[in-house]
Amino acid sequence: MTHVPVLLSTTSVYPEPTAVGFELAAELGYDGVELMVFTDRVSQDPAAAASLAKHYGVKIGAVHAPCLLVTQRVWSSDPWTRLRRSVQAAEYLDSPTVVIHPPFSWQRDYAAKFSTVLDGLRARYPHVTIAVENMFPLRLGKRNLVPYRPHWDPTRHGYDAYTLDLSHCAASGADAIAMADRMGKGLRHIHLCDGNEPGADQHLVPGRGKQPCAELLGALGRGGWDGSITVEVSTRKSGNRTRRAADLAESLKFARDALAADRRP
Repeated sequence: MTHVPVLLSTTSVYPEPTAVGFELAAELGYDGVELMVFTDRVSQDPAAAASLAKHYGVKIGAVHAPCLLVTQRVWSSDPWTRLRRSVQAAEYLDSPTVVIHPPFSWQRDYAAKFSTVLDGLRARYPHVTIAVENMFPLRLGKRNLVPYRPHWDPTRHGYDAYTLDLSHCAASGADAIAMADRMGKGLRHIHLCDGNEPGADQHLVPGRGKQPCAELLGALGRGGWDGSITVEVSTRKSGNRTRRAADLAESLKFARDALAADRRP
């Protein structure tokens, strides 16, 4: 039976700092963390992250590149530099996966060479999988704006490896099961979270929205999928550490129960 690691995104403890992500991952029994390279300076320092991993005894199973709007100047204003440093950080941290978003529509040069740059990085760092994440259009009144190039759905272009984010499926109105099927063997990583209606990227605890989280994980578990899962939920409204920990414990249990559902020895 394949063991699918369930990681905790360090952004799931926001607004608490990165170190709390490591602490709660160890306390709650996660298989490791996904390091979100964020505005927190500790998250930007691979040596500091390695020290946290050693201190709490948790593996850094994935690195999320700084490609959010709020991290456009983390490490560098150059998106190629941010991507390259993310892959280098993953190699340094012995992390098998880097999560990257499609280029923004205004990053024309980066977008034009994105696939070529990915190919080059894969050749240079063969032990790191660079998994392109599905995103979503933005609602402007009655119009949908696609702020990504060539599209918010990376399967429209085609890449070697993908991250499937279930909250982003809800926000885009995409069928998560159909998207997973299109990703096929390229589906290497999942951001486990939930959502309801198109237009809202909620990152709910799995099971609290309308996404087929259990159905998807159950099918992957039965099929012997050997990728990894990160719980990436918003706990900003939890109010305190006790409630935050409870939400994250619930998410971990959901993931493991869904993966094991209907398995036969």
